Amino acid sequence: MIKITDNAQNHFAKLLANQKEGTQIRVFVINPGTPTAECGVSYCPQDAIEVTDTELKFEQMSAFVDELSAPYLVDAEIDFVTDQLGSQLTLKAPNAKMRQVADDAPLMERVEYVLQSQINPQLASHGGRITLIEITDDAFAVLQFGGGCNGCSMVDVTLKEGIEKELLQTFSELKGVRDITEHQRGEHSYY
Repeated sequence: MIKITDNAQNHFAKLLANQKEGTQIRVFVINPGTPTAECGVSYCPQDAIEVTDTELKFEQMSAFVDELSAPYLVDAEIDFVTDQLGSQLTLKAPNAKMRQVADDAPLMERVEYVLQSQINPQLASHGGRITLIEITDDAFAVLQFGGGCNGCSMVDVTLKEGIEKELLQTFSELKGVRDITEHQRGEHSYY
């Protein structure tokens, strides 16, 4: 379910050494399955462990995950990285905003999953987002831009060189993408 790198395990072990005996860590998702989903890590004292929690045992510690968060933490990874700017704990959870869908799910669900888990997080750095409106009978994904992407002068490049390329590489069934957004430039636009 969750990969915790050796560097992160070492970091947690040092932190846990200063806590009450038996304290472990908890990994969780707030607002799982929504665009506002956020992942977190906290201390988990023994008296906070629920019978429905999943215990993930690692060499130096255990991590507990609540029942609601578990499906949204599939393929998550926690790392502790050090660079010129210092050290930081990173938590990547590609399924936090939307539960992973099966490979044989309908095309609409699979495309929506890729948009929510891979493309929208990239667009969010510019205050943008994209919504899947439909998949046409002739296999085009019809999309609508919002937020900072609406009216952005780079939207055509983002659509064709970014989103369309990624979707066509992932889904051989698709022939292309279409944008139905009525772009209106304004203060909300990124460029």
